[in-house]
Amino acid sequence: ARDMQDTFYMAEPARTTLPDPAIVQAVRGAHEDGGDTGSTGWGYTWRPERAEAVVLRTHTTAATIRALARKPNPPHKAFCVGWTHRNETLSFKHLPVFHQIDGIIIDEHANLATLLGTLDAFYRKMGFSGVRFKPAFYPYTEPSVDVMVYMESRGKWIEMGGSGIFRPEVTEPLGCKHPVLAWGLGVERLAMLRLGFPDIRELYQGGLDTVEGVPLCR
Repeated sequence: ARDMQDTFYMAEPARTTLPDPAIVQAVRGAHEDGGDTGSTGWGYTWRPERAEAVVLRTHTTAATIRALARKPNPPHKAFCVGWTHRNETLSFKHLPVFHQIDGIIIDEHANLATLLGTLDAFYRKMGFSGVRFKPAFYPYTEPSVDVMVYMESRGKWIEMGGSGIFRPEVTEPLGCKHPVLAWGLGVERLAMLRLGFPDIRELYQGGLDTVEGVPLCR
């Protein structure tokens, strides 16, 4: 779901085993011509050798998709926190390795308002009074929105993560025909803002001044 240049491909092991052949065939159909989803798909020839390539995951949606496959019927919620890896240029808000909070909610009555309300409540309980949502594009959700929080030290709104409602091409090959809310949020960006750091890299540089300025949790 990300550009090839963003992804780290493994040399060893370079290949993995694909899951249940029925799921593989359904995914192939969704990609090529939409399968039974009502979509026209991506209009290309899906290749198993590309799907078998081992990569360092670029987002933890890989974990919540497995949870969706195990329990595709509502009501169901699944959440995880895990490492992700991206070939990105370092900056005050970018790291090549970071944690992501991923979640899905499967509910017959779930909609965009439910998603926005859930994420707004999450960040407000974390102590952020200003939360914005910006329309976005992600190939696996529609509609899609970015979550934005104001960064006082830089005087700008920064993206905290992406979210949306999974497209039928994602859910129906797994046997789910219900709305699925989904999001992936950066942990390090949240920590950077919560601790008042001007640069995300300070979380891992471990300078004495930085460590002394962080309040202890007791």
